[in-house]
Amino acid sequence: MSESKKKIEEEKEAAQTAAAEEKEEAAPAEQPAQEEPKEPTLEEKYAELEKQNAKLKDDYLRKVADFDNYRKRMIKEKQDAFDYANTAILTDLVAILDDFDRGLAAMQDATDVKSVIDGVKMINKQMKGFLESKYDLSSYCEPGDAFDPNIHEALSSVPADVEEPVCAEVYLKGYKLKDRVIRHAKVLVNMPKPKTEETEKEAETSAED
Repeated sequence: MSESKKKIEEEKEAAQTAAAEEKEEAAPAEQPAQEEPKEPTLEEKYAELEKQNAKLKDDYLRKVADFDNYRKRMIKEKQDAFDYANTAILTDLVAILDDFDRGLAAMQDATDVKSVIDGVKMINKQMKGFLESKYDLSSYCEPGDAFDPNIHEALSSVPADVEEPVCAEVYLKGYKLKDRVIRHAKVLVNMPKPKTEETEKEAETSAED
């Protein structure tokens, strides 16, 4: 009986041992402890700052150089635009000068004055035409136009039987570029005569009639 009991205890002990081993095998392996990141030394920090400073300095110098090149290019383009702004109109004027040269050459042997005059009129018409159509440049002022100090320049004046100042004679025509006056017309102005007692009585009489 004692042997049977002893055998049971041995079996029980073996079962406990096996269970303990299985439990150990099932338990997850312990993770190795992670090392904390090592803090850089002062020398390493200084070297990193030196590197960043060198990069920022290089970027700054590049931007300064780019801006300087841009500024020089803008100055050159502006100067070119100023120097060659009149290229188009001068090209057209050269064509008119060619016509004048041909006209002058023809005048050397011309015997018909009318044909010479007609040639000059043709060139004048051609020049006015392209200035007006291509550049919107127009002339103004004819004798009899009402005097306007905004667009007319009175070189002299004479009293006349007019109610309002009138351009009596045009010395130089005025010119407008689109709506802007670029040269005032120079004119002789007829001014209303100063009223006397007789003229005032005549005016009153005509008003009563």
